[in-house]
Amino acid sequence: MRRLSRIAVAGIASATLAVTASACGSSSSSSSSDSEGKGLALAYDVGGKGDQSFNDAATAGMDKADAEFGYKSTAVEPQDGESDADKAQRLEQLAKQGYNPVIGVGYAYAPAVKEVAAKFPKVTFGVVDDEQVQADNVADMVFTEEQASYLAGVTAALTTKTNVVGFVGGVDIPLIHKFEAGYKQGVEDTKKGVTVKSQYLTETAQEGGFSSPDKGESAAEGMIDAKADVVYAAAGLSGQGVIKAAAANKVWAIGVDSDQYKQDALAKYKDSILTSAMKDVAGAVYNLAKSVEDGKPETGVVRADLASGGVSLADSNPVFKDNAELQAALKKAEDGIKDGSIKVKTS
Repeated sequence: MRRLSRIAVAGIASATLAVTASACGSSSSSSSSDSEGKGLALAYDVGGKGDQSFNDAATAGMDKADAEFGYKSTAVEPQDGESDADKAQRLEQLAKQGYNPVIGVGYAYAPAVKEVAAKFPKVTFGVVDDEQVQADNVADMVFTEEQASYLAGVTAALTTKTNVVGFVGGVDIPLIHKFEAGYKQGVEDTKKGVTVKSQYLTETAQEGGFSSPDKGESAAEGMIDAKADVVYAAAGLSGQGVIKAAAANKVWAIGVDSDQYKQDALAKYKDSILTSAMKDVAGAVYNLAKSVEDGKPETGVVRADLASGGVSLADSNPVFKDNAELQAALKKAEDGIKDGSIKVKTS
């Protein structure tokens, strides 16, 4: 199970939840023999519920669907060191129990979704952050992370006083390369002479790159020691360590996936969270559930971008929102991305 010593623990339990355990995961709601009207099921990525980022965004989409459609949805936690077979078993159990759609939250679920979707052609499956699964009953829910990251780079370039900024990636994989590429390009296009220091926490997710705040904190401390005064993290739960380090050293952090300025578990650090590069995982989850509810399930590649509002920068921090020069530069950059005059790199 996930370690309980992480920063997010204080924000996890907002209600008393009935928990059931099985060989392939623990569920955040009790099971029922009634297969009708259950609604959707989430299989969480590493970090699980309470990461104040990627998984919690998916949870928000599930909660919205429950409230609107009267569902009794469920969400299942990952296990340490689990295999693709474990993930497939989890998804198969959820499909057998009557949940529809069944969503794997994270690219690591792609092989399992491909396998299980073939066994349950009448169930709609979704996989977030992967577009390799081609099936009539699978929605590949993907985002242009590089576009929001470009805007984060513009923000960093116009905020830094030291002309050194940082990027912390959770795992050295193509998905996170998109965040880094967009961020670096945004910095370079905005202000010449700014150095971007990059570090990936691990080579694989199994090593804890997305689930180890201590690793994120250590990486950020190193960058801050090298004079970085703005650090952007695309590292899931590990990003909380980056935010903690930024707050301790009175520099800026840029969050990811969710509006981390608003997260209860990060409230004591919020004054150091300048903005967050968000992707609307909540909207993608809700939209897939609604499409199933409406009898017209989404399938194929479903891509969310800046133009559709699927990615964006959070403006909750007044220091960010009230900076007129920064907002003007961001508006110009957004317009350029939308009209195609700015081509954002993905690697």
